Amino acid sequence: MQFVLQIGVFKNSCEVTLKELKQWMTPEKAKTSITTFPSSAEIVPEPLGVVLVISAWNYPFLLSLDPVVGAIAAGNVVVLKPSEIAPASSALLAKLLGEYMDNSCVRVVEGAIDETTALLQQKWDKILYTGNGKVGRIVMAAAAKHLTPIILELGGKSPTVVDSNVNLEVTARRIISGKWGCNNGQACISPDYIITTKDFAPKLVDALKIELENCFGKNPLESVDLSRIVSSNHFARLTKFLDDDKVSGKIVFGGEKDESKLRIAPTLLLDVPRDSLIMSEEIFGPLLPIITVNKLEESFDFINEGTKSLAAYLFTNDNKFKEEFVKNVSAGGLLINDTVLHLVVHTLPFGGVGESGMGAYHGKFSFDAFTHRKAVLYRGFTGDGSIRYPPYTDTKQKTMKALVAGDVTGVVRALFGWS
Repeated sequence: MQFVLQIGVFKNSCEVTLKELKQWMTPEKAKTSITTFPSSAEIVPEPLGVVLVISAWNYPFLLSLDPVVGAIAAGNVVVLKPSEIAPASSALLAKLLGEYMDNSCVRVVEGAIDETTALLQQKWDKILYTGNGKVGRIVMAAAAKHLTPIILELGGKSPTVVDSNVNLEVTARRIISGKWGCNNGQACISPDYIITTKDFAPKLVDALKIELENCFGKNPLESVDLSRIVSSNHFARLTKFLDDDKVSGKIVFGGEKDESKLRIAPTLLLDVPRDSLIMSEEIFGPLLPIITVNKLEESFDFINEGTKSLAAYLFTNDNKFKEEFVKNVSAGGLLINDTVLHLVVHTLPFGGVGESGMGAYHGKFSFDAFTHRKAVLYRGFTGDGSIRYPPYTDTKQKTMKALVAGDVTGVVRALFGWS
């Protein structure tokens, strides 16, 4: 299913680009002012040059190829560095792009830390990195040496706020789809934790339990629809969250794990402390803490006390609360009454804010991300007034001041000496 999703979104990206590229490439007319009269102006998109795309392992095809589409469409030459944590996908990308793409325009460089380090030592015209904040800082520092602009697609603790007036069955399924259907929580926009009221929490937990069993059965560790944890290191990191003394006794569902198979069952934890290890960093796995508050409005302060996330979700039928959520919560993207689906809407920019990243792509935003918008002003040889040349008399200075201000009446007054 994950592969189908990746290919489907990537195919749509290609089709949208082919359909709309001519329009994206067309220079944009711009207004001019009386100061440059007579003149015309336009904004001309031009390629940045040679760009580097460093992609992630969790969606290895989509996160590799989608940025490449935008970069090529904008006229750039691209070097792609797939993630070494997904070696089979990396090898396949190198093989297929080597066979079917123009190697003078697109190259794939495989490898791990040494190869990535070597690439970052080179001068690029733009770098797009998808991954975690720790490596993002390394990429940013390397880019700064050459004043290279960057796009960082990172992550964060994406909150999910759940009101009591929702369709509980649908809400539970959509949270499950976004959390465990997306790589068993190993996704940058996966719901990281839930906030709901103390009174409603038991009902939400019961609904999640029922739907989790419907999706993955009574023994989820045997389910073919539940992804494995990507590596033993990530398995150990997630296990450390569960072994924290501060979350002891907080598991209300799941918690089963099998290290030999790198499997962890969908796990719900209720009322974990804010200072617990699981709430201190992005989970990136199948563990879902549920935080309870007395009033749902308290969720705004809870969310804003942390760093800005890549996504934030709200489930409610209260239109006023929707407005308050959009107004008060800052994240890369918001989604009301669902999870993760904003990723596939090509008319929306996809990117982070603050520690969840910078810059955005998808659809035309991908084209724009790898394009310089070049300003061009056209003038002829007529209308060459002496006002711009020395000597600068009082009349010239008054006229120039009025021109810069766009004050036509002031220009006339200055020229004719009217007070």
